[in-house]
Amino acid sequence: MAHTMNGIEGGVTAPRGFRAAGLHCGIKASGKHDLALVVSDTPASAAAVFTTNQAQAAPVLVSKAHLAASAGQARAIVSNSGCANACTGPQGLADAQEMATLTAAAVGCAPDHVLVASTGVIGVNLKMAALRAGILNAAAALSASGGAEAALAIMTTDPFPKSAAVEVVTAAGTFRVGGMTKGSGMIEPRMATMLGYLTTDAALDAVRLRRVLVEACRFTFNAITVDGEPSTNDCVFALASGASGVVI
Repeated sequence: MAHTMNGIEGGVTAPRGFRAAGLHCGIKASGKHDLALVVSDTPASAAAVFTTNQAQAAPVLVSKAHLAASAGQARAIVSNSGCANACTGPQGLADAQEMATLTAAAVGCAPDHVLVASTGVIGVNLKMAALRAGILNAAAALSASGGAEAALAIMTTDPFPKSAAVEVVTAAGTFRVGGMTKGSGMIEPRMATMLGYLTTDAALDAVRLRRVLVEACRFTFNAITVDGEPSTNDCVFALASGASGVVI
């Protein structure tokens, strides 16, 4: 049986085993969404591709460390827009780590099972009081239909949210892949100023997931250019919950 793939609604929450939320917590003066949570109900295989810029923002450093410490396992991704938390020194690192710790407490996992992403203005510290309240509110708002709100919350200069999902029917069974991304200005080979999030309910280990992610990025995020500026914050995350029971 050849596999078939069909577009479906739901973005990052289309695959089974994922919930998400997006809301305004107070970072953006505009009142638009600025905080997103994507959570796997069970520990998921995790992989990421990060910026190649020599200057790497605090959330990139924290997420790299957490993926290494957890051996490619994660339960949640916490993201804010409106402030990149880049070039912010030791305080920026402490703030990114606190975002992970707060999220871990809210969803019930170890801090190193939380990945962190930030996008927005460089050289400005995060409004941590807003994030402390916002992360609790976002955790309370998590929903299996929350993908659209999360996609709004990662936008900066984007004119519209970007998300997609597919259902794949194979001889081994049916699984889903969902995604959302942000980025509109600085895009070039090496993913500049963009964040990408992929979820799947297929079951595959972290090594295979990373291999697939790197290969996919080679022909997508790393094959386009707008104005030749790699960013301090670029990352693409992938989480595989295995909730479909289909083993890749």
